[in-house]
Amino acid sequence: SGLAISGTEDPLFPDFLNTLPAEWKVLPVSEACAFTAKPRSLDFSKYQELAFVPMDLIPTGRLHFSNFILKSPSEVTSGTYFEEGDLLVSKITPCFENGKQGIAHAIPNGFGIATTEVIPLKARDGLTHLPFIAYYLLHHEVRHLIAAAMEGATGRQRLPKDLLAQWPVPIPPIDEQRAIARLLETIQTAAQVEAAICDKLAALKSATMAKLFREGLRGEPLKQTEIGEIPESWEVTSLGQLSRENGGSIQTGPFGSQLHARDYRSEGVPVINPTHLEGNRISHTDVPRVSPEEADRLERHRVEVGDILFGRRGELGRHGLVSHAEAGWLCGTGCFLVRVRSPRVDNAFLSYFFSTEEVVKWLVSHAAGTIMPNLNNAVLGALPVALPEIREQRQIVQILDVVAKNQAIHNRKLALLETLFNTLLSQLMTGAIRVKDLDLAEVSHA
Repeated sequence: SGLAISGTEDPLFPDFLNTLPAEWKVLPVSEACAFTAKPRSLDFSKYQELAFVPMDLIPTGRLHFSNFILKSPSEVTSGTYFEEGDLLVSKITPCFENGKQGIAHAIPNGFGIATTEVIPLKARDGLTHLPFIAYYLLHHEVRHLIAAAMEGATGRQRLPKDLLAQWPVPIPPIDEQRAIARLLETIQTAAQVEAAICDKLAALKSATMAKLFREGLRGEPLKQTEIGEIPESWEVTSLGQLSRENGGSIQTGPFGSQLHARDYRSEGVPVINPTHLEGNRISHTDVPRVSPEEADRLERHRVEVGDILFGRRGELGRHGLVSHAEAGWLCGTGCFLVRVRSPRVDNAFLSYFFSTEEVVKWLVSHAAGTIMPNLNNAVLGALPVALPEIREQRQIVQILDVVAKNQAIHNRKLALLETLFNTLLSQLMTGAIRVKDLDLAEVSHA
């Protein structure tokens, strides 16, 4: 039976259910799926071990999972019974909103016990394809509306089984369900591969930096300093000393009362805030702007290529190196502008050096304040800097730039795949795009 929702005024039902393709049906979850229940005849005590799935083993944003803990029946005092192939949907906030759910595979004995905070679902043969249902429940509008109807105190709200049972689900023909789920899983798997590559590159960069800034490139004996071991020939100076050479400086950004950031779109001057300092680069996402007239009044806060900006509080050590793309922008409130013009320093080397674990630890240990630790001119000026001669600095930068460029390539690929997945998830689940109309070769290439 279908669910008559055309023209419904219920704000919880997604609007897109009123504009589905003619051959699609809409059914409540209780008709599209079956809720798994423990058979009365099943005796746990007959088994030596049972698979137990706590909430932290249920994946976020992945289709399948096969993680579990083996427990003796006497150790399992409570939980939710589920079976091999069931979709476990988390029912507590914020797990539900975050997409914490998964289809169970490779479960010993063919069944298991999960946290009480999940609801297990099965597909109905010939009517529904469970991966399709799983992806539908990841649709951002669906999760948002269901979360809005959850019950309980703020922060510990739960999804009642009755609410999930009546929730409407679009039901395309079964073959189209399979095709939609297969396409989405292909993109999601590619994104997971890219995410794993990004993680490995981040670990490689961290390990490479640790080795280079401790041992250098020449195999020298090491000496102990206040920021750890470094090569014997390296000099230890302070950031304040370097900033005083050749007209450099360390200065704070303008006071908030001096800076009235507004969105002037293309004609305004961008303002760099601490949130834009990412991985020793300057992010261009959601950058506020001030009018050209206001920027002229704040001329001394304009940044130059090679400047390094530090966040004053919060995540200490967060910084970014100004490239040609950001030249002429403004240093915003909450930032320090560090300008080093010394001929014996490569500023890209400095920026990488500031990303090391030793520097971050030093800043945290010397920060001012206790409730909200923050940097000030004195602390930043006293920051020790380990310097090899300029040629070795540039060689180290070349090595780290190769890793950083690879990181950037794979981060962009991951972002594109995630955008593609979310776009297709929305469009395919609403029938706005049909799998049969897609150039799958083009999608696969993307």
